[in-house]
Formats: sequence, structure tokens, C-alpha cells
Amino acid sequence: MELSAARKVVVFDYGFGNVRSAERALARTGAEVEITRDFDRAMNADGLLVPGVGAFAACMRGLRAARGDWVIDRRLSGGRPVLGICVGMQILFARGIEHGVETAGLDEWPGSVEPLEAEIVPHMGWNTVAVPPGSELFAGLDADARFYFVHSYAVRDWTFEAPHTLLRPPKVTWSTHGTPFVAAVENGALWATQFHPEKSGDAGAQLLTNWIGTL
Repeated sequence: MELSAARKVVVFDYGFGNVRSAERALARTGAEVEITRDFDRAMNADGLLVPGVGAFAACMRGLRAARGDWVIDRRLSGGRPVLGICVGMQILFARGIEHGVETAGLDEWPGSVEPLEAEIVPHMGWNTVAVPPGSELFAGLDADARFYFVHSYAVRDWTFEAPHTLLRPPKVTWSTHGTPFVAAVENGALWATQFHPEKSGDAGAQLLTNWIGTL
């Protein structure tokens, strides 16, 4: 599905993420896509996509070195959309715990990214998700839609509450591998997925089109 008016989206290139795959998937929605770490371009884009692969601690070091933490904070302060993918979602939480070592995240949401508790790790392959009512991110998708996951860590306990009763609470999507874990979050201008929409076929394309449509 191609949008009638192109939106400008920056895929933030801080050295940790499949930026070319994300670029191609976003371009298929009709968006005008640029891969860059330029502060001004990232700030002024209609949407910012933050990818991430590998270790939580390494991603945080790379993000801070590229001033990505500033970009994300400044955009969200102005209500400007940000989408995190895979480890790009995980770093939005307060902390990541890998091999017993705790690393501070961006703390947009409280909670810890911890090892999955399952017989087979990593969780690699296609899985369904449990979507909350009223989700914009998953609009138009069937309940049995499957998305592509590759991860060994996840957020298994959601503790966030809206700071004010007038604010809409976040919409949290769950999946299960061994135990339930957070698969996606919609929270005002900040959305994120643990799975890879750019590798999730038609379902992922619809999801990205939904995000672009909100910009």
C-alpha cells in the first residue's frame, strides 16, 4: 500500500542495525527515506526509525556516541514520532541485564530487558502476537498474523503507568516464547517492536504503512 503523500523518515545510523533492510521496507510504503546520523536531519524528519541488533550495552554505547539519545529525547519532548525496532526497542527501557551486567537504557519506560526463559534460545522465527484493543500499529492485520523475531532477551514484566489520568495509557502487545514478553508498545509519539517488521513480509509492510500513516 502506497501513501498519497510521501513522509520523510530517517533511519538513524549509529552502527547497530539492519539499516538497508529498514530503508527498503519503508521505501515500499511510499516514504522518502534517508539513512543518516546527522542531528538536524534526524530532528527534522517526519519520523525517526531507530534499529538495533546485537548486545544492549554495545548498542547504548553506539547510540550515545552518535548523540542518538539526545535526538530521541528531543523528538519525544516535541511529540515527534519515533519507532524502535528489536534492540532499538529494548534500549528504550530503563536497563538491560546481560550475563549479570546491568547497563542503563534511555528510561523512556521503566523495566528491565532480561534473558528469555525458554527451552530454545534465541527465539528465532515467526510468531503470533496478542494485540490490545484499539491498536493503530496493528490496524488491518488479522489476529493470526505472524512476525519475525530474532532475540535472546526481552521485557517480561510491564510496569509502566500513565503519569496523568487524562493521558491515554500505553497499548502493549505481547507474544510468548517460553514465557510471555512485550512484543510491541504504542505510547504517544513513541512506538516500538521487538520483532523485525522489515523482515515480516506483508504483515510487516502493513505495520510500517500504519506507522507512516500517523506521521
